[in-house]
Amino acid sequence: MPRIENHTFDELAIGDKHTYTRMLTPEDFERFARAAGELDPAAVESGLATTNGFEAIAGAAGWAGSLAASVIAGQFPGLGSQLVRQSLADQGPAAPGDVVTLAVSVRAKGEGRRVTLDLRAVNQRGEAILTGGAEVVAPAEKIARGRVRGRSGEIHEKGRRYRQLLDLVRGFKPLRTAVVHPCDEASLVGAVEAAREKLIEAVLVGPAEKIRRAAELANVDLAGFEIVNAQHSHAAAVAAVALARDGKVEALMKGALHTDELMRPVVDATLGLRTARRITHVFAIDAPNYSRPLFITDAAVNIYPNLLDKRDIIQNAIDMVRALGIITPRVAILSAVETVSPDIRSTIDAAALCKMADRGQITGGVLDGPLAFDNAISAEAALAKGIVSQVSGRAEILVAPDLEAGNMLAKQLEYLADAQMAGIVLGARVPIMLTSRADKTTSRLGSCAIGLALARRAV
Repeated sequence: MPRIENHTFDELAIGDKHTYTRMLTPEDFERFARAAGELDPAAVESGLATTNGFEAIAGAAGWAGSLAASVIAGQFPGLGSQLVRQSLADQGPAAPGDVVTLAVSVRAKGEGRRVTLDLRAVNQRGEAILTGGAEVVAPAEKIARGRVRGRSGEIHEKGRRYRQLLDLVRGFKPLRTAVVHPCDEASLVGAVEAAREKLIEAVLVGPAEKIRRAAELANVDLAGFEIVNAQHSHAAAVAAVALARDGKVEALMKGALHTDELMRPVVDATLGLRTARRITHVFAIDAPNYSRPLFITDAAVNIYPNLLDKRDIIQNAIDMVRALGIITPRVAILSAVETVSPDIRSTIDAAALCKMADRGQITGGVLDGPLAFDNAISAEAALAKGIVSQVSGRAEILVAPDLEAGNMLAKQLEYLADAQMAGIVLGARVPIMLTSRADKTTSRLGSCAIGLALARRAV
C-alpha cells in the first residue's frame, strides 16, 4: 500500500520544495461551491463557480485556496500541520480539464514551529494562475501511514442510479409495451413488476399456455394483463413488431428469447421498425465504484461498425443520455491506446469522429478519443500520460470499438465490479428494452425507466 509521511519542523529547511500536479475536475469546483453555500449548477459545469468570504480556507478564494490548503495539510508539511493564514494573489481563470502544478517552498522558519511557505501554480501551458503564501505551524512529530482513498457513501450505494431513474419518470403515463415471449419466471416477473411500478402497461405476447404456466410457477397473478397468443418465440417477435408498427404499443421488451430472434423482424426492411438512424444498443451501467452515470455502446447489435455506423451509435447514445437529464454528456471513444495509429483502425475512427463532432455531424456531447479505458475513467491515469481532456476521468458514455469489446467490458463490470446493467435498443421507431435472461428485476426496471424517459421526455 502506498504510504504518506509528513515533514516535521526539524526536517524542513529553507529552500525545500514540494510539487503537486492535478487535473481539475467539475467535482473540485462543485465541492468548493457547495461548502461556500453558493452552488450554481451552470457555474459548476463551466468551472466558474466562485464565492465570497469562504472562511474555512482562511480567507483564500475559489478552487485555488482549497487546493493549496489541502496540499499543505495532507502533503507538505503534511499531517499534523496547522494553517495559520493563507494569502493568494494573481489567481487566473481555471476550468475542468486544466492540469495544475502547485509548487510549495519553504521561505522562512521561526519560533513556535512557524514556517512561511511560498505558493505558485501554473497550468498545462506554463501560465501562472496562482501566487501567494501561507504561514503554518509545522508538525513536531513524524507521522506515517498507508494512503487511504476515500469515497463518498453514495458511490458505494448499489442500485442508486436506477432509483434515480425511477424517480425521474415517476408520474409519467405508463408505456404500453409488448413483452415478447415472457415464458420464464425472470422475464415474466420483470414485466409484472414494471407494470406494478407504473412504468409499463404490459401486453404479453407469446404462447398463452406457456405464459400462464410460468405465472403459476412464479406465483404471479395475470388478472388484468392482456395476452396476445403466438405459437412460438419467432412468431411472438413478429407479432410484437407488428403491434408497434401499427401504433398499438409504444415499446418492446425482450422476454425469454434470443436477441437476434427479436431483432430480426425489427430490422426487416419492409415490415420492421427502421428509421433513418441506424439501430444501436446501449448498456446503462450502475457501477457503485464510479462517481458518474455510465453508459456503454454498442455491446449487443452492431458487431463490427464502420465509421458512419459509429456516428449513429454515438448520436443515439447522446440523445438518450440527454433525455435522462445529463445535458452535455462526455463521450470517450475507446481503443487500446490513446494515440492515433494507422495500424489500429479504432484509433483512426476515433479521431475522425471527434472531427465530425467539431463540424456538427455529431451534436449534443463532448467527444474525445482515442482513449484507453483507464484514461477514460481515471483522471490520474490520464494525468500520468500527459492527456489533457474535458472527458478523461469523467466520461459518461464509453464507445467500444466493436461489439465484442463492448460486451466483454460490460460483463466484466457486472461480474467483477458488482455493477448492474440495463440494456436498451435505440434508433427504431419505438424503444426496445433488451434485457438479458440473466438480468435481475432491478435491471429490467431500469431498462423500462429509460424507455419511458425516451418516450415521454423532450430534449
